[in-house]
Amino acid sequence: MSTQNVLFDAPGPRGRRTILVGNVVGVLVVLGILAIVVHGFAENGQFAADLWTPFLHADAWTNFLLPGLANTLKAAAISIVLALVFGLLFGLGRLASSRTVRWVSSVVVEFFRAVPVLLMMIFFFYFFAVNNVFQSAYVPLAAVVVSLMLYNGSVVAELVRSGVHGLPRGQREAALAVGLSSGQSLRTVEVPQALSAMLPALLSQLVVVLKDSALGYTIGYLELLQQARHLGAADGNILQSLLVAAVIFIIVNYLLTLVAGRARRRRRRGTPGTSAVVAAVATDVGVTPTTGLGDGGRI
Repeated sequence: MSTQNVLFDAPGPRGRRTILVGNVVGVLVVLGILAIVVHGFAENGQFAADLWTPFLHADAWTNFLLPGLANTLKAAAISIVLALVFGLLFGLGRLASSRTVRWVSSVVVEFFRAVPVLLMMIFFFYFFAVNNVFQSAYVPLAAVVVSLMLYNGSVVAELVRSGVHGLPRGQREAALAVGLSSGQSLRTVEVPQALSAMLPALLSQLVVVLKDSALGYTIGYLELLQQARHLGAADGNILQSLLVAAVIFIIVNYLLTLVAGRARRRRRRGTPGTSAVVAAVATDVGVTPTTGLGDGGRI
């Protein structure tokens, strides 16, 4: 039985018609809103050529938009790497056998998941500036990176925990059966498979990091949104500059979404069974299997 059939019944002819009607109505509503916006722009002269021609000049891109995009990608790249390290560390902490380690890890993860990213950026900006933790030129970047790392690292930690708990029970049983300890099973069998399973979710989280990096404009970080505001202020076309920045964000996020979808499809082509994974790990760690494993990891 497929997962889809377990979760819900397939809609019948009437249900499919209802879904189709709902989709058509939704599309018409969106197109209507878009038409109203375009009409309002036209009435207020927002489509005038002199407001859009600055984007045809190289200076607008080389001095503002491309440097802003580079800063956005830099902050996102550093943040996601640190978030992966943070998330893996505290994700393992939430799965540790020690109750104290689990409690501390849970408090840290839940705290930073609950605090708004913007609030953390403002806090760390003033904290780093007042205490001279970084040179003044690097304070905005550091505040953005640390805030994104803590929030998204907490999300990754929860993904690790839920990913391990979502694995079939036979994974751990098979690992213990071939002589691995609980810690070895967690580190070498369960977590790697959980990371593989949550790879699309991790790539989707990168989209969140990119979008949240735009909050850095509040503390003076020269990311894409801030640079678009500067460009609009210089040329007197702030609305057009923000629309161009929005289009750039949409294109980059769409490309990342395509990468996530491709990773999801590649993963669905098939993953090694429990017996193959555990046998390979047992060989790598120098443990000789003591129990035969059947198909699907049953002992």
